Amino acid sequence: MWSDTMQGGNGLKRTIVLIVGLLFPVFLAAKVNVVVSILPQKYFVEKIAGNLAGVTVMVVPGANPATYEPKPSQMKKIARAAIYFSIGVPFEKAWLPRFRAQNPTMKIVDATEGIKKAPMQSHHHHDHHEHHHSSSGLDPHVWLSPPLVKVMARNIAKALESEDPEHAKQYEKNLEAFLKEIDALDLELRKILASCKGEAMMVFHPSWGYFARTYGLKQIPIEIEGKEPKSKELIHLIHEAKEEGVHTLFVQPQFSQRTARIIAEAIGASIVPADPLAEKWDQNLLDVAEKVAKACR
Repeated sequence: MWSDTMQGGNGLKRTIVLIVGLLFPVFLAAKVNVVVSILPQKYFVEKIAGNLAGVTVMVVPGANPATYEPKPSQMKKIARAAIYFSIGVPFEKAWLPRFRAQNPTMKIVDATEGIKKAPMQSHHHHDHHEHHHSSSGLDPHVWLSPPLVKVMARNIAKALESEDPEHAKQYEKNLEAFLKEIDALDLELRKILASCKGEAMMVFHPSWGYFARTYGLKQIPIEIEGKEPKSKELIHLIHEAKEEGVHTLFVQPQFSQRTARIIAEAIGASIVPADPLAEKWDQNLLDVAEKVAKACR
């Protein structure tokens, strides 16, 4: 009986040691709860935080950041979050105050601090072949320009270090590695698009303005002031597309393709997807660059 008791005790000890061994790494790496607006931000935070942060994304795949409304399950995540990284997409204007009310202790950090945003390109003055800008607001799509993502990456790292100073060195190490990756991506994109300088990139929604400016392209948006063009504007767009030698129209899954198809049919162009909200940020930019390069050959 004594032997059985000893064996039982040893078994219990082994079980306790096993449980402690499994839980110990969890205690060491308690995660910072972070909320972001869009999927590319999740990519950025995870590059810098690694497994030190848990990231919740507000705008789910396929949803439109202009009209998105968070689900109750997401609001519960807001209640437990330490940091919200905003980026300037339209839904934030209405919802950030509600998020703050839901969790007054949560830090709301503008990930784009230090970036001078351009006006949203949307209106066309075709008589002079100039692109004018909407008075409706600034273009939030800064994440589509790698040099601007470097600014955001530093802002994200600074906020994480402030919230979790114990792991500041790890955040800095990850940041430096990510900045090098961004530089390498930027160089590769410049190589891919080197022969496309000055070429037109016709898009439905004007998401690619910063990308176009960074790599010497000219964005021609179909959408006017957040609305699809009227008949007269549509005729002007078709004329401009022909003048610019447009053979490809870039569309994104968050918007209707009806008008893009009308223009494509009128000028004999193909419709190609280009999603500015894809999670795999680096690969997405490479894919879009390849599509643009193919279109301008």
